[in-house]
Amino acid sequence: MLNLERLRTLDAVARCGSVSAAAAELHVTTSAVSQQLAKLERETGERLLARQGRGIRLTDAGRLLASHAAGILARVALARSDLEAQRGRAVGRLLLGAFPTAVRGVLPAALVRLRADHPQLTVGVVEMRPEEAVRRVDRGDLDVAVLLDWTNRPVTLPAGLSKAAILDDPVDVAVPAGHPLADRRDVVLEDFADDEWVSWPEGEFCHDWLLGTLRAQGVEPRISHMADEHHTQLVLVAAGLGVVVSPRLGRGPVPDGVRLLPVRHVMYRHVFAVWRADEGARPSVRATVDALCAAGRELTGRARPEAPGE
Repeated sequence: MLNLERLRTLDAVARCGSVSAAAAELHVTTSAVSQQLAKLERETGERLLARQGRGIRLTDAGRLLASHAAGILARVALARSDLEAQRGRAVGRLLLGAFPTAVRGVLPAALVRLRADHPQLTVGVVEMRPEEAVRRVDRGDLDVAVLLDWTNRPVTLPAGLSKAAILDDPVDVAVPAGHPLADRRDVVLEDFADDEWVSWPEGEFCHDWLLGTLRAQGVEPRISHMADEHHTQLVLVAAGLGVVVSPRLGRGPVPDGVRLLPVRHVMYRHVFAVWRADEGARPSVRATVDALCAAGRELTGRARPEAPGE
């Protein structure tokens, strides 16, 4: 009898390409992954992995079993979804991924609501970048994810995923208190053509959005500093080291020495939930998306967005 968790481990190694990457995805140690694979080799009587330089590769038997493992895991997920739908109650465990400001700004209220309304449902939260969350929902490793895109840079989701709007998050431009425009009622991005900018790291979706947005306004940005966390960006602004686009969601206290200026032609981050369409009937998924949308409405006062299945 093949052990399901060992098949899950093999599937992760096949998709991630290494033991260390699989361990990170599964939130276990590399030694735990190696032990699971060794036990699976003993169970099957086949060599599943072979050394390749400093890494590993799947043998022919390993690739064959990994392809079956992916199908088995998908069927197990479907069975779980169907059973939960038949019961009609949000129970069991659900894994929810979200980007950092959504974890701070949206998830606490949503999780409190879920705990009160569905006490038999346990929700685990994993903070991660939107790109990773999309991949993991698509693979079935996450049940629901909170993602973002921008008004002028929408994200194309893989086929088979459903989405529901949570809120629109307006952004401001944060400038040092001594900046010549610090007392303006509002600004346009072209006002900062000669300024140094603080940005997200290269390769990130929001970094690419910033470059594209400024260039579309005829501004070639001078990116002097890059930081992943919004609070770190604001600390750099407070030190007089540049200006930054600052979303309002999950912003937290603004450091002394920073002025926040609304953008005249309002720009938004669209924040939304995604889940696999074939799991949309699961009560736990429906309850989680409903709670996220309710939290968004509380934050913005907007009209009720469409819920899954509507």
